[in-house]
Amino acid sequence: MSTIDTSKLPTRLHHNAYVTKDQAATRAFYEDILGFPLVATWSEQDELFGAVRTYCHTFFGLGDGSALAFFQFADPEDQALFDPDLMPSPFRHIALNVTEEVQAELQRKLDESGWNPEATFVLEHGYCRSLYTTDPNGLVLEFTSDAPGAEKINADRRVDAHEVLDRWLAGDHTSNNNYR
Repeated sequence: MSTIDTSKLPTRLHHNAYVTKDQAATRAFYEDILGFPLVATWSEQDELFGAVRTYCHTFFGLGDGSALAFFQFADPEDQALFDPDLMPSPFRHIALNVTEEVQAELQRKLDESGWNPEATFVLEHGYCRSLYTTDPNGLVLEFTSDAPGAEKINADRRVDAHEVLDRWLAGDHTSNNNYR
């Protein structure tokens, strides 16, 4: 049996994403019932898939530093468009943590293979850089490389995660992403 070179593999799950219809109920289930801490809440507005979309993105921490993440949209039309009962949705994806070098190598492999170029792209989130592609089954994969200073950024979001979520749920959708 041959040895696997793990330096060319993702290091861990970064986060698994899903669309929720109710951020408050999601927080109560994951944090209050299961004990998964709310470690970040991002109130965001981005041009995504042909329109400017306003959304809340919460992360519930796991022991290895990975997270379960959930999106909710401010606009009911966006929420209906990306409803969790619909497949596929770009907001239903798996994100794997990679180094910058592994991310570049994966992008090279995707580019060289000609794999689904219309569904392969990069987003600079500020707190991380993400390479997206879609597998043969329609599953969206995100290969995420944390930004320099990610530990400080994550600590900042941990401090105000509840406050930002409460603000977002009350209707204040002001972006708190000043890292771009």
